[in-house]
Amino acid sequence: MLFLRMFIVVSVLVVEAMALPKLIRIGGLFDTEDEEQELAFRLAVEFFNRNTMIRRKPALVAQVERIKTGDVYDATKKVCGLLEMGVAAIFGPQDHLTSLHVGSICDEVEVPHIETRWDYKNKRDDLSINLHPSPSVLSESFVTMVKHLGWQNFSLIYEGNYGIIRLQNFLKEAEKNKWGVRLYSLDDRIPFRKVFWNLKKDFQSLKVDHKIVLDVNRKILFDVLKQAQQVGMVTENQQYLITSLDFHTTDLSDFKYAKCNLTGFRLVQDSYSDYNQLVESMARRPYNYRKGLTHGIRAKTALIFDAVHLFISALEQLDVGKEVEEFPTISCFGGVNKGTDGTSLINYMKSSNILGITGAITFNGEGVRTMFHLDLMHLMEEGLMKMGEMLPGQTVNLTRYVGLEEASSQRTLIVTTIKDKPHVMLVNSTKKLHGNDQYEGFCIDLIEALSKILDFKYEIRLVKDEEFGKEKNGVWSGVIGEVMRGKADMAVAGLSINSKREKAVDFTLPFMNTGISILYQKPTTKVTSLFSFLSPFSAEVWTYLMITVFAVSIVTFLVGRLTPYEWINPHPCRQDDIVVENTFNLRNSFWINIGSIMQQGSDLIPTAFSTRTAASFWNFFTLIMVSSYTANLAAFLTVERSIYPFNSAMELAKQKKIKYGCVDSGTTRAFFEDSPIPLYKDMWEAMKSDPSNLVKTSDLGKKKVKQGNYAFFMESASIEYLSERECDLTRIGDLLDSKGYGIATKKGNRELSAKLSAGILKLQEEGVLHTLKNKWWKQKGGGKCTIKQSNTVRELTLGNVGGVFVVLIFGLGVSVVVAFIEFRWKSFQWENPNKDSFWTLLKNEIKFTLSFDQQTKPVPQLKKKKSSTTDNSRSSMQSQGTHRSAS
Repeated sequence: MLFLRMFIVVSVLVVEAMALPKLIRIGGLFDTEDEEQELAFRLAVEFFNRNTMIRRKPALVAQVERIKTGDVYDATKKVCGLLEMGVAAIFGPQDHLTSLHVGSICDEVEVPHIETRWDYKNKRDDLSINLHPSPSVLSESFVTMVKHLGWQNFSLIYEGNYGIIRLQNFLKEAEKNKWGVRLYSLDDRIPFRKVFWNLKKDFQSLKVDHKIVLDVNRKILFDVLKQAQQVGMVTENQQYLITSLDFHTTDLSDFKYAKCNLTGFRLVQDSYSDYNQLVESMARRPYNYRKGLTHGIRAKTALIFDAVHLFISALEQLDVGKEVEEFPTISCFGGVNKGTDGTSLINYMKSSNILGITGAITFNGEGVRTMFHLDLMHLMEEGLMKMGEMLPGQTVNLTRYVGLEEASSQRTLIVTTIKDKPHVMLVNSTKKLHGNDQYEGFCIDLIEALSKILDFKYEIRLVKDEEFGKEKNGVWSGVIGEVMRGKADMAVAGLSINSKREKAVDFTLPFMNTGISILYQKPTTKVTSLFSFLSPFSAEVWTYLMITVFAVSIVTFLVGRLTPYEWINPHPCRQDDIVVENTFNLRNSFWINIGSIMQQGSDLIPTAFSTRTAASFWNFFTLIMVSSYTANLAAFLTVERSIYPFNSAMELAKQKKIKYGCVDSGTTRAFFEDSPIPLYKDMWEAMKSDPSNLVKTSDLGKKKVKQGNYAFFMESASIEYLSERECDLTRIGDLLDSKGYGIATKKGNRELSAKLSAGILKLQEEGVLHTLKNKWWKQKGGGKCTIKQSNTVRELTLGNVGGVFVVLIFGLGVSVVVAFIEFRWKSFQWENPNKDSFWTLLKNEIKFTLSFDQQTKPVPQLKKKKSSTTDNSRSSMQSQGTHRSAS
């Protein structure tokens, strides 16, 4: 027993010791122009370093070398350089000649060589493997498709001499099936249109069907079709089967309205989990990488990504099977010249069975790929659509859905919906109604209008579980689930469009815009406040008003003391007084301004132009402010305002008294449940903490709101409908999000979705949607709770009265300037025995002005007037002298 325990412990330690090197290098050889494939190689390595399941995850490093196409010497030098770095495998290149040479070197030194190129050879080197589908197996798929189409006679257009080699297996099968095949070769030296012109003449002379198999490189596919279109060979009379695996990456917008039957193949599976991640990663790269991604990634780009995936799968198996200390450096010209684990890796890869972007990947014993997945793509007015799929050795599986043109003549479309006012309701009638006549509402009128425009029949069915749809363990309920399971062709209801639902179904363009808001009961209490008299102005305005009174009083005081014209004789009857007095002390300055704003006036009257200027602008200011206050106060006292316990979702979340919730299924719940915003996450936690917060239907939510202390989150369109009919309900706050209602169709049925979208646009342009909304929101029982727009009164803010403050500041500035001018003018008339400058006099006067406790000062002596020859002048001087003597 002890021995058994020791054996188990030792075995575990041995297994744990098995590991890969901390750093594994893999080499990539790419043609100088193949940037997209190189980028996919680097991104695949990045994905591995993030997501690998290897226990002791090594760091995978991409060593990339670019080689000139067809340059064997350059390829040899670059591959030897990679081997000297100790790479575990070599990927590429695409060129046939250089790839053969690289494969020979890798086979010699026992390093895996992984290719992703088209190669007609079915036998490979021992250390080589190719992820590109086998040409012979591809040809079988082409033959299967031709058989499915029922073609017995057709034309085969191929590109150059290499094209006939590519199609040799296809031609052998055509001969076995005794098909009539006419061959046409495209040559770069001859315009393509000339070949199609000859083909057109042959069609007319031989009177055969215009069925064409087109085998050309994706680089020239657009030009070939464009020149064929120029000679009338891309019309409704022609049928093309295009063999390029990159058919989906070609811009076919010039041909989608030609009604030509263009069908092709796609190797890339856009439904694979890593596809979108790869496309998004490539799209974030510079423009020269992104320019080819408009219509998706190319087959060879996906193949190199899958090649790295396959190598990683082999590494995971190697990690379990043995310990690898390192991958040795190998010299092409001496030293260590063999890899240590290349054979193990290549065997693991050949025996692998993985799922990649190009579908299932399996190989035969020769390292030739025998399993892959092909999508059948068909060009329609809406663009390329998947019409079916096929696997090697199997028949074509058509998955194209029935479109509107087919539906109108073949069957009635099933429309699933849910009762939800005003979208879908049961007709209130004394008669027993059947079929579509049982229902009425906005969505019922909408689908009826669409059926008339697009000419189809429909049958309405209510969903049994009465849910819009929610996902649980990968299974959808409600109307979404009905569409996904094929029980209905479309779902027409107040069905919100969101990203989660778009992964399950396709949506049309929105027929109505909406968003989440809060439904709450209107409060009955009104605003009463002891300090309501302060309501006309905001706190900011009151603050600025107090500051302004103080500031204007100070300016009035300073201007009044600076100007000489406010220093007057306190006893006018005694002209010989030598002291003058100023009434503009601080107390009087405050009093005169406060009296003005209180509309009471004052017995203090300014006499100088400067002080009168300040007073005039202040009186203008008080006129505007008092008038504004009086008018707004009257409005506040006559208009009653309701008290709402909250005004936004944030305020609702902060309080604890009022509970809140939403419908237990649908986009409103999903919005809170999946939101990354902390506020909404906290609100969702509060909702689900009490199951009673989440209700089955909107009607139950409305009833809980009416019972009190409950707020209900629902679509604003539904709140608008309720508030038109039930006056005790209202909407609070802004929209939490923005979304639209759309019609759901089965995923991939883009033809039906596009037709319905076109119909919705037509109804929108003709104003039908607006008319229907008015009918079901306002006319059918609405209009009971019209809100008077004039009932809202708001306090005046600084933005409303800021202009009068600016005018006042300007006026005060003018008064200060005028005071200086007055002082300057008067200083010319004063005696200046010390010959002081004006600025000295001004400085002394300002110092005196700022001595707040002095209200009197000596009378300034005026300059003596010059002698005059007239008696009047002489008499005046004598009189002036007499006054001085008296003083």
